[in-house]
Amino acid sequence: MTIDQIQNDIVEEFSDVEDWMDRYGMIIDLGNNLPEINEAYKTPDHLIEGCQSRVWLNAELTPDGRVHYTADSDAIIVKGIISLLIQVLDNQTPDDILKADLHFIDDIGLSEHLSPTRSNGLLAMVKQMRLYALAFQAKQQMK
Repeated sequence: MTIDQIQNDIVEEFSDVEDWMDRYGMIIDLGNNLPEINEAYKTPDHLIEGCQSRVWLNAELTPDGRVHYTADSDAIIVKGIISLLIQVLDNQTPDDILKADLHFIDDIGLSEHLSPTRSNGLLAMVKQMRLYALAFQAKQQMK
């Protein structure tokens, strides 16, 4: 599935739920279902700068040239947010990740319902995911 198709599915899923407490519940559930990150990646090197809570992110380039992300957080809402980002960007090519307009964040109203510190954290998560993609893109171009 393309990044846009995944985003559209998320927007549709969230559009069925009007109440923001219920939407937060959905986000928390996503975080609870996030696959475990390898404990070896829970290091300062994998912490995302700019997040108030601790968020660890790892990315690997698969043999077929796609980026695979794993993450964890010590905050339940933040864990759900990184889970949403992974749902959208995981298993995509570095080029597609770098070109992606992550419109679902605004479309589901997430940006307007986050505190300023969480919004900064969201931007930091997106930035780190794109930095990994950029590094992998450069590595592919050097081959």
